[in-house]
Amino acid sequence: MARYASDHDRACLPDLGIGADPLQLFTEGDRLYNAMLIDIGKARSDISLVCYIFGDDPVGWRFAEALAERVKAGVTVRVQLDAVGTPPVWSRKLRAYLSQHSIELRYFHRWQWRDPFRFNRRDHRKLLVVDSDVAYLGGFNIHQESSRTYYDDERWLDAHVRFEGYLARWARSIIEAVWWPRHTASPPPSNDGLRPSALVPTSSPGCRQQLRWAYLDLFRRARKRLYLATPYFVPDPVTRRSLMTCAERGVDVHVLLPAVSDVPLARWAARAEYGRLLEAGVRVFEYGPRLLHTKAVVADGAYASVGTANLDVRSFFLNEELNLFTRSLDFCHTLEAHLLACESEAAEVDLGQWQKRGRLSRVAESAAWLLRYWL
Repeated sequence: MARYASDHDRACLPDLGIGADPLQLFTEGDRLYNAMLIDIGKARSDISLVCYIFGDDPVGWRFAEALAERVKAGVTVRVQLDAVGTPPVWSRKLRAYLSQHSIELRYFHRWQWRDPFRFNRRDHRKLLVVDSDVAYLGGFNIHQESSRTYYDDERWLDAHVRFEGYLARWARSIIEAVWWPRHTASPPPSNDGLRPSALVPTSSPGCRQQLRWAYLDLFRRARKRLYLATPYFVPDPVTRRSLMTCAERGVDVHVLLPAVSDVPLARWAARAEYGRLLEAGVRVFEYGPRLLHTKAVVADGAYASVGTANLDVRSFFLNEELNLFTRSLDFCHTLEAHLLACESEAAEVDLGQWQKRGRLSRVAESAAWLLRYWL
């Protein structure tokens, strides 16, 4: 496990200005997929996609066929998938189709006997860049589980953002670093050095835990309210203490978590944290209507983040992740309203009732917590 970041690492945080970027929030898979396919269809030069899960299902095949069609039109298409999220052995037909249509396909960290431990570090990013003009980033994978058409009321609840301009060019730089490791991803030059939004990866050449420090900085900025949603909540001690301190100084801190998880052990590990959070004044809500997969946070309706990182040890210290941080007020207000709407459908955890839970639950929580670095 990587060491915790030093104070020196904090100097790498982006200094965001106040303004408005053309950011579009998507919270429904079908709307997102349709928008992505429209932009893919407009590609003139190149398309790059990095994704954790690319389903061998109707949604995945829509994208595969759309990408193949652009190759026929002379567009260069590159796709990197994660070897755990999309195991090559489980998607042979889809993999063969992409290769046959001259789509450059790579898998991140396939199993190797000579280096078995690298398998534990995953590429969890979901990033699409089209012609350096438009990009999409967030928690949505490309699979039918996020589609109302195929999963109706059981579809996953998630969040994604579309952006253009300098952010899209920045995303393109990040994609180049994926394909050519010696390439350094960096933001495009700015006359004043301040912009409302920034892309923050897990780490950079000057900061080993850049994304984690960006989260902690956002927590420190909160003065009145902080709303957070994450499907996997297994924070390191410093991050947990930061949330508790936020509540103790009078900030209204809300943490929205899933009532049912696709990774049950992760849910038990998260529940091991409830007692300390509730005692510090943090309000915890469990969302039950659908599987919560949203990774988002808003402070005071003025500072927000959406991306691929969960609030857990794996996202902060192991995986390749990427988040958008913004002070675009329109977007912050939209995201805050969405999180509050989700919270209205969730059940708040009561400290008194929580303390009365059974011994079996306590044992399960403790066991899952011991495995937190591997979840």
